[in-house]
Amino acid sequence: MKIEKINLDGKKDSIEVLDKIFSGKINKKLVDTILYKTNGNYKGRHAKTKQKNEIIGSTSKIYAQKGTGGARHASRKAPIFVGGGVAHGPKGQSAYKKRKLNKGEKRLSISSLISEKNKLKNLVIFSDFKIEIKKTKEMYKIINKFEIRNSLIILDKLSKDKIYKSVRNIPNVKITDVNHFSAFDIIKFKKIVFTESAVKELEKRYI
Repeated sequence: MKIEKINLDGKKDSIEVLDKIFSGKINKKLVDTILYKTNGNYKGRHAKTKQKNEIIGSTSKIYAQKGTGGARHASRKAPIFVGGGVAHGPKGQSAYKKRKLNKGEKRLSISSLISEKNKLKNLVIFSDFKIEIKKTKEMYKIINKFEIRNSLIILDKLSKDKIYKSVRNIPNVKITDVNHFSAFDIIKFKKIVFTESAVKELEKRYI
């Protein structure tokens, strides 16, 4: 299929793109599954307490088993003592399994979301950036001109090198490349923006 391409002067042209990425079947159930797994894997499980067997210290019995009138105890490592282990505490990242994300499912979810953005007229394709844009003010004017204030901008390497510094401080705009975006990123922003070369790089993964 053909899709509209715009250059910075506002001149419109068209490029040929893969149907299965830009006008494919929208599989919402698969997208929900991928987002659930991705969101779960983002959570940091950093809290960690030591169990009884992880406490370093003497293992000797603190007093006789019988005859003291008190409860039976083995060592000071027991959870009821100060400095002992913690019963049922958080166990850190190692105790939680990462939800596996299948490569094929990830690709299908991304093509579903891109197709949906295209259907809703929230997809923009620019010509590659040939000239370096150094000032944020200049880039902000471009963003306002093409109404991409809340957008994920996916660039090829050369274009990213030319405009990265001018975009990185603009709120509600994320700049990335073909290798570093996910379905979660596409959902987060209203519009998605590609450069022509970024589209070609993305298509290589689906051929």
